[in-house]
Amino acid sequence: MEKLKIGISIGDLNGIGLEVILKTVSDERILKLCTPILYGSSKVVSYHKNIVQVEFPFANIRTTEEAEDGKVNVVNCWNENVNITLGKIGEAGGKYALRALEAAVQALKEEEIDALVTAPINKKAMAMAGFTHVGHTEYITEQLEAKESLMLMVNDGLRVGLVTNHLPLSKVAENVTREKILSKLTILNQTLKVDFNIERPTIAVLALNPHAGDEGTIGMEEEETIRPAIDMAKERGMMAFGPFPADGFFGSGQHAKFDGILAMYHDQGLVAFKALSFGDGVNYTAGLSGVRTSPDHGTAFEIAGKNVADPSSFRKALFLALDIAKNRRLHAEMTANPLKSRSAKFKQGEDEVILEDV
Repeated sequence: MEKLKIGISIGDLNGIGLEVILKTVSDERILKLCTPILYGSSKVVSYHKNIVQVEFPFANIRTTEEAEDGKVNVVNCWNENVNITLGKIGEAGGKYALRALEAAVQALKEEEIDALVTAPINKKAMAMAGFTHVGHTEYITEQLEAKESLMLMVNDGLRVGLVTNHLPLSKVAENVTREKILSKLTILNQTLKVDFNIERPTIAVLALNPHAGDEGTIGMEEEETIRPAIDMAKERGMMAFGPFPADGFFGSGQHAKFDGILAMYHDQGLVAFKALSFGDGVNYTAGLSGVRTSPDHGTAFEIAGKNVADPSSFRKALFLALDIAKNRRLHAEMTANPLKSRSAKFKQGEDEVILEDV
């Protein structure tokens, strides 16, 4: 299999994004696995490179097509000088993070890269720069023209997806519908099969209310919305179970019994996930035509420029992007020419035998 091209958007240049990127790609083993292509600015990369004090083969390129194997490639998305203010939220951080993101997503959309890893952005800085989306997930979903996507947090065998993403808690219940749950279950089931190579995935669905509603005494969403959606998923061949009370599900170790978990809202899933996996988790956007991952942490302005950021989560995000891209290729190859049903006849003594080839 040819070496894959992995695009990397540099995120907010005032945060730890470039620090964890450079610490990751400076490992010579990474260049044996893939061809990294950074979207940002060679000047900004050089500035952070001096702080991190790492060395690696470097190529300054104008387009993705110019990327060189065996080197860390940087596509220049702007040429002007930038005022870097490490650890501070500002319009410039959002402006140039957006330029890098736009270029990287366009390359993913046009299949110039095999997968994209996004470094952290700051939502306030992005809003100051005119970014109108809630976050990476919503923007990339729109750009890749997907009707629906699934925010999936991954750490080895732990995979937690969300029915609702970045919503105020006051709006969660009205957005938890049968249709939404079924749609997210369908995406999760498919991504577990194709992207994670699990033939018959099992999925746990969490309840919305405390104690799964206690048979309707603490809310009716479980009986009227969630359970019917699970039944519909089962009718479509999915191995979905629940709804499980969310409070004891992780503490009792039940999460280890399932290939995937579907939580109803952001903190219900991510509080547990980060308690179990902080620093090692990966955010994966399932359900898209392209592969996109990111580390499970933010810009961490409080430690930016101090050369103390841990690259573990970013490194895992890059490895997961590679694994999923390879799994998708393998799946496409294995399902490209399925055997067609046919029958053959031959004579055996006085009897005619029909063989079915399915």
